[in-house]
Amino acid sequence: MEPLLPDRTPKRGGRWRDHREVIDAIAFKFQTGTQWVHLPEKYGNWRGVYNRLRMWAVDGTWERVFTALVAQADADEDVSWAVSVDSTIVRAHQHAAGARKKGASADEPADHAIGRSRGGLTTKIHLAADGRCRPLAFVLTAGQAGDAPAFTEVMARLRVPRQRGRPRTRPDLVLADKAYSSRQIRDHLRRRGIRAVIPERADQQANRMRRGPVGGRPPAFDREAYKQRNTVERCINRLKQWRGIATRYEKTATIYLAGLHIAGIFLWSAR
Repeated sequence: MEPLLPDRTPKRGGRWRDHREVIDAIAFKFQTGTQWVHLPEKYGNWRGVYNRLRMWAVDGTWERVFTALVAQADADEDVSWAVSVDSTIVRAHQHAAGARKKGASADEPADHAIGRSRGGLTTKIHLAADGRCRPLAFVLTAGQAGDAPAFTEVMARLRVPRQRGRPRTRPDLVLADKAYSSRQIRDHLRRRGIRAVIPERADQQANRMRRGPVGGRPPAFDREAYKQRNTVERCINRLKQWRGIATRYEKTATIYLAGLHIAGIFLWSAR
């Protein structure tokens, strides 16, 4: 991972603390869900750790490292391109509310990807996972957002650089549950030459049957391939082993997304 990180000498001021120590501190924070001010003394001043986390979140360092590790795995033919897409809702702690509206990064959503419902404050993680239960792309929305509207953005973030030629952006097939059974999604995958393994919803079946011959044929569905869809659910379970991921404590979507990329970095580093 070290060659992928910025130089230890910043543009201003003295030399940074060792990257390994700071990354260990950040990982400890997300793994345990502890408050920043309660970070163990061995990691040094918590503000320095947080500032490094935020700096690399805003400039895209964490995402670049994550993508580079996926690319290395792809070069080693260790990525299964039977990609599953799904989402999961996480509870946002009360400390996650009240983010400042001024000074946010350009990519920070106006609602900070936090929604309010009867269950309280929530965030929804939309993700794609490879056939070996490892994350490939993340998108954050408010908890009440639908799954299908975020599908194309998840697919757009699926971009793995290669040693030669263009980055790979097209899986062999995409598996998803009935929440993604829409004409728009099927057309999107068909235009890109990606095989869709998505079951048809009961209301769609009933509507097609009611229309008779005009309703057309049912979409192709590979029941055997669909058995692999639980890979994304197993990926979610692995991510939620990190308490700071299972519950959102970060005020901004930028920092919480960085936590997801860091958890993903550890998963890909362990292959």
